[in-house]
Amino acid sequence: MYLNCHSFHSLRYGTIPLKELVDQAVSCGVKAMALTDINTVTGIYDFIRACYKAEIKPLVGIEFRSNHQLHYVGLAKNAEGLGEMNRFLTDHNFSGESLPMISPEFESVFVIYTLENAPAALRENEFIGIRPDEVSKLFTSEFKRRIPKMVILQSVTFSNKREFNLHKILRAIDTNIILSKLTEADYCRTSEKMLPLESLLPYYENYPEIIANTQHIIDSCNFEYDFTTPKNKKFFTENRESDIAKLRELAYEGLLWRYGKENTLAEARIEKELKVVDELEFSGYFLITWDIVRYSNSLGFMHIGRGSGANSIIAYCLGITDICPIELDLYFERFLNLNRKSPPDFDIDWSWKERNTILEYIFDKYGRDHVAFCGTNVEFKHRSIFREVGKVFGLPKEELDMLAKNPMALHETNSIVKLVQEYSIMMNKYPNQRSMHACGIIISEEPITNYTPLEMPPKGFPIVLFDMHIAEEI
Repeated sequence: MYLNCHSFHSLRYGTIPLKELVDQAVSCGVKAMALTDINTVTGIYDFIRACYKAEIKPLVGIEFRSNHQLHYVGLAKNAEGLGEMNRFLTDHNFSGESLPMISPEFESVFVIYTLENAPAALRENEFIGIRPDEVSKLFTSEFKRRIPKMVILQSVTFSNKREFNLHKILRAIDTNIILSKLTEADYCRTSEKMLPLESLLPYYENYPEIIANTQHIIDSCNFEYDFTTPKNKKFFTENRESDIAKLRELAYEGLLWRYGKENTLAEARIEKELKVVDELEFSGYFLITWDIVRYSNSLGFMHIGRGSGANSIIAYCLGITDICPIELDLYFERFLNLNRKSPPDFDIDWSWKERNTILEYIFDKYGRDHVAFCGTNVEFKHRSIFREVGKVFGLPKEELDMLAKNPMALHETNSIVKLVQEYSIMMNKYPNQRSMHACGIIISEEPITNYTPLEMPPKGFPIVLFDMHIAEEI
């Protein structure tokens, strides 16, 4: 019955780490729940895994907001619905336009408005969410007639009183004001926590249609994700067979270049690696990397291939790396083996002067709908937290400087400092903002917006809303 849950990936708003959110659901007897973080899907893949493990049905969606104002919640009926929302949000992220107050006409998304935001006419897939404290309003004729389009809306943002206080601190940091200047519009309601179902459902016992509508949405949302199949671009040529044939051809051309004629040891190593690469269906990955390096070489650019990719003789023969793995006794299995299902990663360095030229080639060659940088979560870190939290408590600069240098100096003599320290510890490692990974690029088989919205940072290359670790997992 929980269609609007926030995790700490609702930046500077939500307070609950994903695992704790799912653990709460288990303790409250919840069998299905939706993660709807604000303007992001950063946490949905970890959320899905945690729900599967806890035998909870995961629903995924997005809470759409502009300028801190809630417009509506979108819930994906399936993978197509997630893609619809991702593309909608991407368009607005790129254009800089505010999100509209009325949802677009989604095909595979349920839309939930709050009672105060609901338009006069609702589409078939659109509903009005009713909070427990709003049920008393349903006696009036104005709202009674809309009951057939209503669902339960018990939002979840924090777990307890301390986390509610932490939520307010996060909101003050986000709006850059001191705590005493926050208004009720700046933070969530004190009721936005998870309740046991036996405590939540009685609020709606006189309105079985609202409960039924909520259950209908839960039953109709079936977002399934296959974590076992890589989503990277599959082929460089047309298919697997032509890819491995092309890779074999290039490897043997490189064999002659690197080792000369009749080097049986190197040839055996190539055959061994080709067998593994083909079995794991990573020929396309090697060829795409070769293609990028080939383009770089055609412009006279220098590159350095490093990391575990140097363990591959194929990479050496293709000119991706310049280290002979036979000479240095490097094991290919460290780079790639049959137990590895996620794609390998080549680390290639270019001069910063040439980097953008290479990036433009990648985006143009493989399609801007299929290429993006990995994101990264910039976390609240130990010393900077004390400054951030101390500032919203109104501490003067001198005390902020002292806190950053020696957090325990004023602990026993200043009650405000003590609070700053307590809440700073709670916030440690919480995500603070999203940024661009320094060098991680994703090239996908399907459009990247099937999996995530994109953001456009000042550097002009789009980023996904999750980090490299999630990118590898999915």
